[in-house]
Amino acid sequence: MATNGEAVRVIAGWACPYAIRVFAALKLKGVEYEFLQEPAGRKSELLLKSNPVYKKIPVLLHHGTPICESMIIIQYIDEVWASSGTTAILPAEPYARAIERFWAQYVDDKIAPAFLVLRGLTKGDKDEAEAQVSTALQHLEEAFVKCSQGKHYFGGDNIGFLDLVLGSHLGWFKAVEKIAGIKVLDEAKYPEITAWADRFCAHHAVKEVMPETDRLVEFSANSAVKAKASN
Repeated sequence: MATNGEAVRVIAGWACPYAIRVFAALKLKGVEYEFLQEPAGRKSELLLKSNPVYKKIPVLLHHGTPICESMIIIQYIDEVWASSGTTAILPAEPYARAIERFWAQYVDDKIAPAFLVLRGLTKGDKDEAEAQVSTALQHLEEAFVKCSQGKHYFGGDNIGFLDLVLGSHLGWFKAVEKIAGIKVLDEAKYPEITAWADRFCAHHAVKEVMPETDRLVEFSANSAVKAKASN
C-alpha cells in the first residue's frame, strides 16, 4: 500500500458526500486510512481542534496535521501520493485542470443545496430545487462529452477530480428519488451521465465507500425529524 507507515485518518460521516469523495480518492491511490466517525448531532473535540474555522467534516489528518475542505483534500492526496495508484486525479494540462475545477465547484453550488431542499432539511421551493438539479445535469451532460473525449470518465480512461466530486453525490441521487418521489437520473434526458454513473459506482474504489440507498433514506428521515425538533 502507498502509506508506508504513514498515519492517515479521516474525520467524517459515513453519509456525507464530501467524505465519500475523499474515501474514494484514498482508495484510488491505494492509501490505507482510519475512518473516525464523527458523532451524530454534535461536533467532537477533535473536529473542533482540527477545523476551528469551518468546524465541518471531512478533515484529513496526515501525521496529525489537518487538511480541511474536500476538494482541497483531494488535491492534497493527488500531490502527496503522486506516484501511487493508476494515474493522477487531476489533469496535467492547466486548462483541463481549470475546467474540471470549474465544474466541480458548480456541482457543489447547484446540486448539493437543492438536495437539502428536496430532503426537507432546508427551506425552499421543491419544484425550483428539482428544476435546479435538472438544469445542472443538462450542463453536466454536455460537459461530460467534452471532458471525456469519448472515454469512460470525465477524467478520460480513469476516474478523475470531477468524477469524484459529482460521483460522491450519486448515493444521494437515488435516495432523493425515493424521498421526494421524483426521477433525478433520467436516462432519456441524460444518457451519458446515466451510463457514467453506472460505471463510476461499479468501480472498485467506489463500491466499498458508497452508502446503500435505503440506509441513506433512513438517515435523511432521522435528520429531518431532528431538524424540525430544533426549529
